[in-house]
Formats: sequence, C-alpha cells, structure tokens
Amino acid sequence: MAAVQWVGARRGRPVILMPNPFYGAYEAAAVAAHCEPVYLPATAATGFLPDLGALSDDLLARAVAFYLATPANPQGSVAEPDYLARLVGLARRFGFLLFSDECYSEIYTQRAPGSALEVAGPQFENVVVFQSLSKRSNLPGLRVGFAAGDAKFLARFLELRNVSAPQVPMPAQHVAIAAYADETHVEENRRLYARKFDLADQIIGGRYGCRRPAGGFLLWLDVSAHGGDEAVTLRLWREAGLRVVPGSYLAREQAEGANPGAGYIRAALVQGAETTAEALHRLVAVLG
Repeated sequence: MAAVQWVGARRGRPVILMPNPFYGAYEAAAVAAHCEPVYLPATAATGFLPDLGALSDDLLARAVAFYLATPANPQGSVAEPDYLARLVGLARRFGFLLFSDECYSEIYTQRAPGSALEVAGPQFENVVVFQSLSKRSNLPGLRVGFAAGDAKFLARFLELRNVSAPQVPMPAQHVAIAAYADETHVEENRRLYARKFDLADQIIGGRYGCRRPAGGFLLWLDVSAHGGDEAVTLRLWREAGLRVVPGSYLAREQAEGANPGAGYIRAALVQGAETTAEALHRLVAVLG
C-alpha cells in the first residue's frame, strides 16, 4: 500500500490497473492513494490473466501502476516470459510501474515461475517485484518480505515507508534471515502441496473444471452448474463443515455488469493431507 501511495501522488487523476479477480490489498491501496482502480477481467478465455491486447492507449496513458499476481491468487495462473516482456514494454512506453506480486512463486508443481525481473533488463526500470515469507515459509503472521527492482522508485518507497509504516521487530528480522537462508523447508513445502494436488486429482478428477494450477496452493472450481458460488459456499458449510470463498467476493463487476469470479469457489489446500482428503471427499459428496 505504501508503494501505491507514493505512485498515486505523481499525477492528477491516475488509474491503477489490476486483474479481476484480485488480492484485496490492490484495491485498498488504490483507494487509499486516491487512484481509480480499474479491473481487468482474468477469465478462462484469457488464461486467467488480463488481456493486454484489450487495453486502450487512453487507459494506459492514465495508468501509474499495474498490479499483476504471478502465480495468481486465486486462479494459480502464471505469466510466461513473453507476456511479462510485453507488459514491461507497455510500462516503459506509457510511464507506469509494473508491480509484480510474486509471493506464490516458490510454490509450484512442475517448474518454477519466472520473475518480471528476468525480462526487465539490468536496471529494472518501471518494474518492482514483491515477495513474502507468508507463502514460501508458511509464516503469514511474521509480515516480512522484500521489494526489488527499479532503483529510483525504491529509493522513494524506502523514504516513505520509513516514516509511514511500522518497523520490523529485531526478533522477526532474525527469523526472516533464517527462513530466507534455508531452502530445505521450501522444497518440503512444495512436496507437501504436490501431494495434496495429487489427492485433488484423484478425488475430484475432472469435476467442476478442476485443474492443477501452475502455482500457488488454491483450487479454482467452477460450480456454476451447482447453484452458483455463494449458494455452494453456504451449502458446503452447512452440510459438510467446509469453508471456501465465493469467487464473486474476490472480484468486482465489470462495466457491462459481469463478475469474472461469479460461479467459482476458491478452496485453499492448507491443511494436512489427511484433512485435505476428507474435505475433498465431503465436497464431492455434497455437490455430486
């Protein structure tokens, strides 16, 4: 949020672009910075990523920032290098910053997702990536991560953060150093998630459009044929004791009135394998 607050001060009536569905902090940051959030549909038709070709020059000229989550929350989609390179090119052409949220990048089942920094060149102009220990090391309460990229932006960002944000306590810094220095637990984390996706493949199969995401630990399930996302969420809680999130709650209506998250539920595979298997069996038993 501090990053967007500085960016938003650069222009009179700026817009901040973000995928739709999206991580709620993007919208909150845009609003706090007095920017207009613009929601870009990320649906199955576009590989669950915003369609860059659909963006007008007029819109891009008003942009000060573009949030992209790769792997995405909630769909687990990953932006390929050519997609990232195209987006970086647009950022430099129109003068906005690409904020690449890569907090899920170390949770994957096949190959490691690429970073926007890899296509940004040695100076990383117009590109900032954000990382966190919350997913990589299962430390969401620690609230420690890092930002890297465009040096000019980061100098201002650091200045703002030093006066407007809480400092990280020294004990938490030592925990973070130990976590970032160790890869063994990260590899084990990936193995455990892969095991749970194996269970999803076995128990859910092809139901609800279930697919193993390229990254992250979420299932994005199409329940439109079972009464819709909100009704299914309530039914799973009442009949099976399962907590999922309606996809429409993770998105906003587009100008034409459609909500890209409608009809989907997000299920997080964050419990142990035994609990996950039981939950998946209950889900199938309720929905059929």
